[in-house]
Amino acid sequence: MRKVTLLQFAAATYLMVSGGPYGIEELVQNCGYLLALALLFVIPLLWSLPVGLMVGELAAAIPVEGGFYVWVRRAMGPFWGFQEAWLSLTASIFDMAVYPTVFVLSLGKIWAPATQGSNGFLIGAAFVLVCVVWNLFGARAVGEGSEIIGILLLAPFVLMVVFALVHRTGGGSAGPPARPDWAGGILVAMWNYMGWDNASTIAGEVENPQRTYPRVMLLALAATVVSYVIPITAVWKMGIPPGDWATGSWVRFASLAAGQWLGFATLLGAMISTLGSFNALTLTLSRLPMVMAEDGYAPRFLARTFSNGVPWAAILTCGVGWVAVLPLNFDRLLILDILLYGASLVLEFIALARLRVLEPKLHRPFVVPGGQAAAMLLGAGPLALLITAAIRSHDQKLAGVSALAVGVAIMAAGVAAYGLAEWRRRLS
Repeated sequence: MRKVTLLQFAAATYLMVSGGPYGIEELVQNCGYLLALALLFVIPLLWSLPVGLMVGELAAAIPVEGGFYVWVRRAMGPFWGFQEAWLSLTASIFDMAVYPTVFVLSLGKIWAPATQGSNGFLIGAAFVLVCVVWNLFGARAVGEGSEIIGILLLAPFVLMVVFALVHRTGGGSAGPPARPDWAGGILVAMWNYMGWDNASTIAGEVENPQRTYPRVMLLALAATVVSYVIPITAVWKMGIPPGDWATGSWVRFASLAAGQWLGFATLLGAMISTLGSFNALTLTLSRLPMVMAEDGYAPRFLARTFSNGVPWAAILTCGVGWVAVLPLNFDRLLILDILLYGASLVLEFIALARLRVLEPKLHRPFVVPGGQAAAMLLGAGPLALLITAAIRSHDQKLAGVSALAVGVAIMAAGVAAYGLAEWRRRLS
């Protein structure tokens, strides 16, 4: 098996978490430049860095396929391990449906029929199929592609920053909104900084995972912060008011900075970004049902692999599931994605602290600094942000029901699903 190298893995992790500056436009619109930039520096310290440190320690100590599912199961038992996987996979329903949708909408700006009739669904299904086939060639193929995709999606922003240094629109005041939306800004920033633990599920396919994981977490985090902060600062320098920001505004700003050719390149970059992120996430999420099947908590069929170790059955099954939810509109339900993902993070931080107690002699090539107290307190920042998201969730509805209630119902369904899986496992 050809394993993923450090740079390939860093590129794939960057795509899992970020995929470039696309998606942060509403942060500036809601908060203004100063607050937006402040949140882009503060949120990763409270949200991303703790997760990166946790993943660095556990992935280096237990570098196995399945990652966080295995950690939680080892620390807390099969019930909580199942809940960890359930939360991650159900969150992916709300997350993975967004990427093909954004791809189709971006394509529609170039070719109008893309969004007409059933074309959008068919293109979205083809989008998923491309990533499924790509993943069947193995983790190394996804890693190599991630390097190329990362360069292509960031190139237009590098050019935009260069042109912005010598260009000013004179478009008016760049002052903050009269009433900045702190809570909304925090949610957008959290969504654009989450997903670090997804990288843990392919540890068995990474070169020297004990050394690679801690380095990749820091490299990808630095790249993510820089790729958000510098383009926003460049647009601020151009004199664009915060009120001019909206989803998809990067294309217009690039056109203002250098011409329509750069706007077109930025639009293509958005399409490439969605493909790269979906492809990298397909790699990591597909390992969960495979490992669960090996443990007897998912249908045995999902454990089938090619001779090179690629879990083809799990990849195909995940692809079919994501195509099935394409007609649903989840683009505004990032809060539900954050709630489910955040709940899974809480379990991972508990596993970190619990394994320090249960297995003190476990070889840990990388250890979170500060001893046991630091390991126990590391999840405080993410937990505080998760509570903020839960409070905010009352404002978002799904069929007239608050997102928080829907999230709690999904978590409860995980308990029932475990009971069914355990019953089937004992019968087999």
